[in-house]
Amino acid sequence: MDIFQISLQEGVKKLSFSQKLRKIVVVEKLYNPAGIIALLLITCSFALIISKLGIIGGLLLLGIFVGIPFVMCVIAYPKFGILILLTMAYFLMFIIKFNIPFPLGTVMDGLEALLFLGFFIKQKNNRNYKIFNNGVSVIVAVWIAYNVLEVINPVADSMLAWVFTIRTIAFVSITYFVFMYNINTLNFLRTIIKLWLVFALIAALYGIKQEHTGYSQFEWAEMASDPGRASLLFIDGHWRKFSIFDGPVTFAYNMVLGCLLCVGLMWGIKALWKKLILVGFVVMFFMSMLYSGTRGAFALIPAGMVLFCILNFNKTTLLFGSIVAVIFAVLIVIPTTDENLRRFQTAFQPNNDPSYILRQQNLARIRPYIQTHPIGGGLGSVGIWGQKFSPNSMLSKFPPDSGYVRVAVEEGWIGLFLICAFMFVILRAGIQSFFIIKNNELKAYCLAMVIMIFAIEVGNYPQEALVQYPTNVYFYLMIAIMVKCGQLDKQLQEEKENTIDGVPHNLIVQ
Repeated sequence: MDIFQISLQEGVKKLSFSQKLRKIVVVEKLYNPAGIIALLLITCSFALIISKLGIIGGLLLLGIFVGIPFVMCVIAYPKFGILILLTMAYFLMFIIKFNIPFPLGTVMDGLEALLFLGFFIKQKNNRNYKIFNNGVSVIVAVWIAYNVLEVINPVADSMLAWVFTIRTIAFVSITYFVFMYNINTLNFLRTIIKLWLVFALIAALYGIKQEHTGYSQFEWAEMASDPGRASLLFIDGHWRKFSIFDGPVTFAYNMVLGCLLCVGLMWGIKALWKKLILVGFVVMFFMSMLYSGTRGAFALIPAGMVLFCILNFNKTTLLFGSIVAVIFAVLIVIPTTDENLRRFQTAFQPNNDPSYILRQQNLARIRPYIQTHPIGGGLGSVGIWGQKFSPNSMLSKFPPDSGYVRVAVEEGWIGLFLICAFMFVILRAGIQSFFIIKNNELKAYCLAMVIMIFAIEVGNYPQEALVQYPTNVYFYLMIAIMVKCGQLDKQLQEEKENTIDGVPHNLIVQ
């Protein structure tokens, strides 16, 4: 009653509408007649909406009161949005397995669109295009433009196939510019690396769980609904593991990235206990990769390690590389009855692998088409979108089984040339940055990104490495981190040059 009396006395004073609203909501925190009436009306409205619309009404209300503030946070605080994007990309396919009646794929599209909107808003108030003045940004922009122009491909059988395919190719590529603009501090870069390691560890542990305790009930239900998927997972009397991802290939490739990330970080860490933790991570990631049964991934760690040794050619690295090579050689030739290890060994004997021979035959069959179609058959003309939107076409029945072959078929030999140039420019820029960077921590991050990018470039030949979450998003994150390491190092060196004994040089001059 005292509060009501005070409010009546203050009401005698003439206040503007905004002042009255602030007084009711902020000062008195709705503890007043107007606030009580408003809360009663809101409560009754909610009850009415839910009673009429059921769960849809509840989700609608949740979207209004949670979604709108969330959208505003993503736009206004892009670093928060980036962390959400990376989290969603890693766990999206696992969430989808629960058959939530909502198009979760559009959530990723929405997040990417909001981040890009926030990027333009930030650029309006704080223009900084210098960070994009490099060859990598140019080739990324060219690749995006070429994929967008595929919409007018006269040979394409379906426009809808282009719409669905462009989302996971060109639209995801735009995140590179978002990452480049917002990864502007060493602390934020550290946060991303730590988060990445945690996510990879969760995926590895879940894969180990699948291997030793079997699939969960909802995973068995998913395979029961799709016999074709089950036939791909059950090979040589053993179930391949896919952890939290959509399939074993994505799982294996992300475990490879986890291994190489740890190797790069170990190069820049002096504390022994931290190195031992990273070694433990590598062991878990490697075991999980074996459980996936993805032979295309097994050669990627040696490929990454070869580049690692070339970039760090010294006695220590040579010894380390030799030890790793011996371990791999033993694993390749050692007699075993373990199905996971036996499948690992077959990856290094491709000429005896029926699936490899079949892929070479398919490639020979499609080569004349690639040579006579410089811009290809259109995005989405092969694979699942080709089967859905143009099931009677010749390309819809072709299994690409390779990221480069898919590009050659869908975007022609011009597209193949562009993606090869794209990969070359990125790798060249990363190697140059590694030798220029002086800060050891940034040098380690750059090294990790370079060997991971190289592994993905190699792995895109036996499999389609860049079309599934989270690899497609994290690939552009790797590129952005690689470039930003050089830019951040340059900033740190300039700050050092402008200070003497920790005191800004301009103050000393004065």
